[in-house]
Amino acid sequence: MMIKLLHHPLTTNKSSYRKMRYPSFSLLREHNILFIRGFMILFLSCITIQLNFCISSTPSSLKALPLEGHFSFEEADLKHAASDFGNRYQSHPMAVLHPKSVSDIANTIKHIWNLGPSSQLSVAARGHGHSLQGQAQAHGGVVINMESLSVPEMQVHTGESSPYVDVSGGELWINILHETLRYGFTPRSWTDYLHLTVGGTLSNAGVSGQAFRHGPQISNVQKLEIVTGTGEVVNCSEEQNGELFHSVLGGLGQFGIITRARIFLEPAPAMVKWIRVLYADFTAFIRDQEKLIFAEKAFDYVEGFVIINRTGLLNNWSSSFNPQDPVQASEFKSDGRTLFCLELAKYYNLEETLLVNQEVEKHLSRLNYIPSTLFLTEVTYVDFLDRVHTSEVKLRSKGLWDVPHPWLNLFIPKTKIHHFAEVVFGNIVKETSNGPVLIYPVNKSKWDNRTSVVIPEEDIFYLVAFLASAVPSSNGPDGLEHILSRNKKILEYCERANLGVKQYLPHYSTQEEWTAHFGSQWEIFKKRKSLYDPLAILAPGQGIFQKSITFS
Repeated sequence: MMIKLLHHPLTTNKSSYRKMRYPSFSLLREHNILFIRGFMILFLSCITIQLNFCISSTPSSLKALPLEGHFSFEEADLKHAASDFGNRYQSHPMAVLHPKSVSDIANTIKHIWNLGPSSQLSVAARGHGHSLQGQAQAHGGVVINMESLSVPEMQVHTGESSPYVDVSGGELWINILHETLRYGFTPRSWTDYLHLTVGGTLSNAGVSGQAFRHGPQISNVQKLEIVTGTGEVVNCSEEQNGELFHSVLGGLGQFGIITRARIFLEPAPAMVKWIRVLYADFTAFIRDQEKLIFAEKAFDYVEGFVIINRTGLLNNWSSSFNPQDPVQASEFKSDGRTLFCLELAKYYNLEETLLVNQEVEKHLSRLNYIPSTLFLTEVTYVDFLDRVHTSEVKLRSKGLWDVPHPWLNLFIPKTKIHHFAEVVFGNIVKETSNGPVLIYPVNKSKWDNRTSVVIPEEDIFYLVAFLASAVPSSNGPDGLEHILSRNKKILEYCERANLGVKQYLPHYSTQEEWTAHFGSQWEIFKKRKSLYDPLAILAPGQGIFQKSITFS
């Protein structure tokens, strides 16, 4: 019986026996073998990619790049690159590039681009470090110190038709002012603070009290040189590579790094007649502001401030301005009041003094300010434009400059400015002693809608800027948490009331918020990103796009 059993067809091949009797067992075993084999291949592939990433992302791979400048891996440099004016966000990079040429920047970005999507390295261009919320930082990546870019040298061209200056993207506007004045010319549009780099302001917009006439700084650029997210160096203008030109202007650094710019110039004045007046009525205040931005040959600069519960306001002005009527000015009380300051400037040369005085008097006579609050002074053009730096020096001497700056900048449609003022200046903002609150109108016709900057849809909109400085360790109204809470209430009100407000120098934490910010421009913005920085290497600190790791 045993012999017969051993020679039975089912016993001569145990494997065949199992397959016939237990077919599912065989299939399961083969499936497991295939799964384990596939898993091991994927696992080994991941190890290989991870090893490649680690090797290519180490400082040694960057050190091997042929550069005229150099990389720094020193802790002090990394710490400096992880800080900014906002003093609230710190993201340390792996390295800081100090470029001496545009090719240094291009080679660095090209190297990271060649690493492919498996590398997490990103690149941020850092100018003078005046970002507010870590926008120029790159966690674990490379920060480019744009102020190290020594070429091209500044070149001023004073042709009769269109004078201009060619400058490095890392050049400070204050240096451009001094250099162009040597030739009797000046840029047309400014920011209130001049110790900022060209690339920094052009990546946002560059707005100040001259914008109603000349538009923002991004409306005063003729040509750009850009290093894209693939490391390509591209010259662009309206006529040449126009899509890239308009993408980069106001593009928050997402499409390329500005390494060179050609800025329009105009003849420079020597002097400025600088004027301040006060209003108690908001309607009269904005009516006069809007009147002035359309008036012919009126003022060259129009801004405004909101002043709430300030003691001895006019006495403070007396240190820099002269009251037209000292007796009446001394009797004016600002305590406990909400007031609106109109600040004006008229540019002129000394030989025009008499005529300018007559023009100023004529235009002031048409305004409805409080008569006793008229203050005037005359300063040089340079002193006027660099006025904020004067305040900076004083604050630094008191240790009050390097503090948190939880600023909030908003563009508000003209038709909604009354609603905004009634709620925000009436209920949310209780005092303005911890920093100025700017408010002034901008003419949309001076802005180019082909750029990437986001503004309201109305022809006139207002810039309202809450420029607070927080006192460290304070739990009171001047403390960081209190100011952030106030900013949140303002934004929540704007959204709840559907005011159509847009943030300037925006900061959001989710792509849904960014999508809402850009609105109908979002799809165009995404398309431009895929064209010029498809791996999302550039400007990670903005938080708009995340560089992802993919395995292939």
